[in-house]
Amino acid sequence: MSNFAGLTKLSNMKKILLTFALVFGAMLTSQAQEIPNNALGLRLGDNDGFGGEISYQRGLGSNNRLELDLGWRDNKHYDAFKLTGLYQWVWNIDGGFNWYAGVGGGVGSYSHNDDHHPHHNDGHDDSGTFLLVAGDIGIEYVFDIPLQISLDFRPELYFGDDFRDDNFGPDIALGIRFTF
Repeated sequence: MSNFAGLTKLSNMKKILLTFALVFGAMLTSQAQEIPNNALGLRLGDNDGFGGEISYQRGLGSNNRLELDLGWRDNKHYDAFKLTGLYQWVWNIDGGFNWYAGVGGGVGSYSHNDDHHPHHNDGHDDSGTFLLVAGDIGIEYVFDIPLQISLDFRPELYFGDDFRDDNFGPDIALGIRFTF
C-alpha cells in the first residue's frame, strides 16, 4: 500500500510541475510584443577602449533579433576595430519596456604604435587579430515615436594575439537607436 501512495504523490508532483510550466509559458507568450523590424543607432560605453559603436538590430520574429555592432578606435597610440554579432531573445515587461538576453561572437584587429611611448618602444609596432565570444543582457524602452533606448551588459572573452592581458572584457553601454 505504501508503494501505491508513493506513486500517487509522484504522479501529483508531475502534474503540478507540468501545470506550472504551461502557465509560465503562457505568461511569456501572452506578454510578447512585436519588436521593431530594424533599429539603427549608437551603442555608447566602455567597449574595451573602443568607445562608441555603430549598432544595427534586425528583427527575426516577434521576440528575437540579430544585433550587429561595429566599434573602432583611431588615435596616436593605436588603431583598432571590432565587429560583434549577437542573437537576442526579447521579453516584454510592460508596454514598450522590454528585457533581453543574447549570445554571439565577433572578430577584431588592432595595431599599437610604440613610437609614441618612448619608455615602451621595442622598435616595432605591435598588431594582431582576435576572436571573441559574448553574452548580453539588458533592458530597453521602445517609444511610440521611432526611438529606442537601451542599457546592457556584455561580458566578452577574447582569443588571439594578446589583445588583453586577462582575455576578459566587461562592457556596459547605453544604446540610442532610430527604429523603422
